[in-house]
Amino acid sequence: MTSIVPARLLDGAAVSKTIRQRSREAATLIPGLPPSLRVFLVGDNPASQAYVASKSKAADEAGIRAETRRLPADLSAAALLAEIAAANADRSVDGILIQLPLPRLHDTAKVLDAVDPRKDVDGFHPENVGLLHQGRPRFVPCTPAGIIELLAAYEIPISGRRAVVLGRSDIVGKPMAALLTARDATVTVCHSKTKDLPAVCREADLLVAAIGRPGFVTREFVKEGAVVVDVGINRLTSQNAPPNLLRSERIRRTLEEKGRILVGDVDFDDIAPVAGTLTPVPGGVGPLTVAMLLHNTVKAAGLRS
Repeated sequence: MTSIVPARLLDGAAVSKTIRQRSREAATLIPGLPPSLRVFLVGDNPASQAYVASKSKAADEAGIRAETRRLPADLSAAALLAEIAAANADRSVDGILIQLPLPRLHDTAKVLDAVDPRKDVDGFHPENVGLLHQGRPRFVPCTPAGIIELLAAYEIPISGRRAVVLGRSDIVGKPMAALLTARDATVTVCHSKTKDLPAVCREADLLVAAIGRPGFVTREFVKEGAVVVDVGINRLTSQNAPPNLLRSERIRRTLEEKGRILVGDVDFDDIAPVAGTLTPVPGGVGPLTVAMLLHNTVKAAGLRS
């Protein structure tokens, strides 16, 4: 099997360790109680349970008191809002995280808006979104913030470069564009309605793929030598893997041996020989999201009045 090796892989796991260490050191400087995080987990979604467990473990290791409120899927909307109001009023709680997705019973926007913006460690509250776009951020959504940390750690320039963000979600795409713009990149945000999408993406010196479609970004999307950041996390089996990914011997072998594989929004094997720099999945952006959650929680503790 031919080895697929791009010019450079960005090791998000290694950078996340540095961020976690900084957070751990900063947590010891907070007067009074250690920083605390309250997580609301509504329902029994297995993926959400796994994410919450990993976040809680990381928080403990960083010296952050993590508490998970496990609530039934049929909890009323009013009851969930009451839980959030209690956490807002609790002076021992520094950060509040609503694990998404919520059961369909709940209005996600209304729930996120109910979180005290000074405890909104996900950076989703409209007040924090507004501050970000005004260039004076308080809490930045964790995934885009982690990408900026990753680029800085590898001394990848942003100023003056052409950047394309593929995906316009409130969680990744829009804040990513704001962060890149604030660092003097010329930014284009693409989405499903963008005409001649591959051609627009090929203009990018820096391409951030956050479209939520496994292996969607192929060689025709990538300018030679570009920096490609893959935000996607897609769990595939041989039954739901797209045909272009099944052309990879590496992926076919993994599916045969393990029955499943984790891939990004980028067809890694296809673009690796073209891209100058590339993030892998797993081990790229994913670890940074949790690391920045810890950073935001410690920052929230520093805002105590």
